[in-house]
Amino acid sequence: MYVYVDGFNLYYGSVKRTQYKWLDLSKLSAFLFPNDEIVKIKYFTAPVKVRQNDPDPDKPNRQQIYLRALRTISNLEIFEGTFLSHSVMMKNADSNGYTKVIKTEEKGTDVNIAAHLLNDGYKNEYEMAIVISNDSDLVEPIKMVIKELCLPVIVVSPFERNSVELKKIASSVRHIRKGVLGVSQFPAELHDEVGPFSKPDTW
Repeated sequence: MYVYVDGFNLYYGSVKRTQYKWLDLSKLSAFLFPNDEIVKIKYFTAPVKVRQNDPDPDKPNRQQIYLRALRTISNLEIFEGTFLSHSVMMKNADSNGYTKVIKTEEKGTDVNIAAHLLNDGYKNEYEMAIVISNDSDLVEPIKMVIKELCLPVIVVSPFERNSVELKKIASSVRHIRKGVLGVSQFPAELHDEVGPFSKPDTW
């Protein structure tokens, strides 16, 4: 079984406003699918950038510490996309005017998940795929794996409700509950080839 994790979807859907940010994806996967062998976990994210006057300038450092923690999982790989910022004119909510704003968008995650899901499937790397995301942009690649490769794809939503589009085409759907998050945490202190390191204090 291969597990494909949409990092930002998981963060915003399940852990952002919780105490469960120090999430061990190996434990999470094992609790969600206790009867299956987890061969590989693929985690897709993008490096966080800080805007000028950001009230939380330490976000990139915390992300790097978390990625360091994930790298202690022997069967996990990390794949990074990018964040792009550009100025756009957007309509004001309370008037007919427009305002120029800086819009930041994550690029690459959905495409990367789709590419790996299809490529791994065509190479017979897995007998079942788990996609932890609620992004409806993944409908077509998931449909192709199920219909053309005849391989099951289970979609696990980090949000309270599954995307209607994903629910229609997935082999089955599940949710991530807080109880599972609570028992799927890394130890407060970890070790890697560099040495010991700890969960960020502000988390």
